[in-house]
Amino acid sequence: MKIFNEELVEKAVADLHIADLSKATIGEVLLVAQYLEKNTGIPFVRMDQGSPGLPVNSYGVEAEKAALDRGVGSQYPAAAGVPELKNEASRFVKAFMNIDITPRSCVPTVGSVAGSFGSFIACTQRIPGKNKVLFIDPGFPIQKSQLRIIGADWKAFDIYAYRGEALREKLEGMLAEGDVAAIIYSNPNNPAWICLEEEELQIIGELADKYDVIVMEDLAYFCMDYRSELGHPFQAPYPPTVARYTDNYILMLSASKIFSYAGQRMAMLCISDALFERQYEALAKRYNDSGVFGETLIASILYMITSGCTASTQYAYAEMLRLSTEGQLNFVEDTREYAVRAEKMKKIFIDNGFHLVYDSDVSQPVGDGFFFTIGYGDMDGGELLRELLYYGVSSISLSTTGSSQKGVRACTSRMNDKLYSVLEERMQAFRQDHPIN
Repeated sequence: MKIFNEELVEKAVADLHIADLSKATIGEVLLVAQYLEKNTGIPFVRMDQGSPGLPVNSYGVEAEKAALDRGVGSQYPAAAGVPELKNEASRFVKAFMNIDITPRSCVPTVGSVAGSFGSFIACTQRIPGKNKVLFIDPGFPIQKSQLRIIGADWKAFDIYAYRGEALREKLEGMLAEGDVAAIIYSNPNNPAWICLEEEELQIIGELADKYDVIVMEDLAYFCMDYRSELGHPFQAPYPPTVARYTDNYILMLSASKIFSYAGQRMAMLCISDALFERQYEALAKRYNDSGVFGETLIASILYMITSGCTASTQYAYAEMLRLSTEGQLNFVEDTREYAVRAEKMKKIFIDNGFHLVYDSDVSQPVGDGFFFTIGYGDMDGGELLRELLYYGVSSISLSTTGSSQKGVRACTSRMNDKLYSVLEERMQAFRQDHPIN
């Protein structure tokens, strides 16, 4: 039995001016869920927006307060970042990835969204004719919207059928025309939670060198592959990264998920030293500066977008990184709750006829974490999104993430102990109303 009737859902869609619910963005689905909750008083099981669902890191809060008490709020921060944060970012990357990047090449940004925006601009303008971005999908829809803003084009493919060595031929076919400036993906992946393995990252790195492409590795969910004992400073195992196989890389490290510090909008671009120092004639001509990649990105691009990052938040991030590197803060254990939630939620869905869409990596089943993907029978993602809304469950269609698979993305961040029985009851009703032959 449906909780919300079709008329009410259609009224919400109309009142909110949503053109096509089956292709709704994360923000639009969020608005529909809020609308229905407000007008009925019936709570939703919210699986739409990937906002942290754990308490903010208290060490960051205290460090930010202390910075404000010292008076840092009265002065503009340096565009390249405060030295304390740059130094700690360099140490953190060494401790948890075993990668050497100098402090100079570690650049704070107002969240990874600003980081990817600025990086897209620099990457697509550095070499005439190399002006497209290749998305290894599924991925974060906002990044394609950023390219629309700057007028850059892109290519994309769903990695579902191209895992392992199969990735090489597919990727090389996309790069052979010579017009790709950058490759971007997230690892672990948003929305599928698949993890690219060393073999695949080596392929990406080798082809990046061959075709002079910059790899943008989005590490928003850093060390959140709980299948391995990651997160011990200066100890293996280390998370897989393309940085072991090429110098053409930009790592994006965000404070939002690993420290639950999303509200303060803080991330780092950790750029290989070789790329940071590389000089491009096209950048020098466009910006009337040195054309050195890192310097142009900081002073001529990022500064024009945000004029630097909030000073107090930089000190907060620096302290959280410092404590992590020194073994006093275990951010991996702090976020492991997401894996617990995913395991429970997956069981409820699978027990009621759903299946995992992206269910495995090259060598093992996909892990439990911040996201997972589900399908139901032959329903496409838009249809399943709509049907789940009738039962008080919000999600987003995989089609909006560049996936060619049928299904939706589920986020675990807003789940809590009181909602498991609610979800189970609603999915039992869903199954009864949607029998699978």
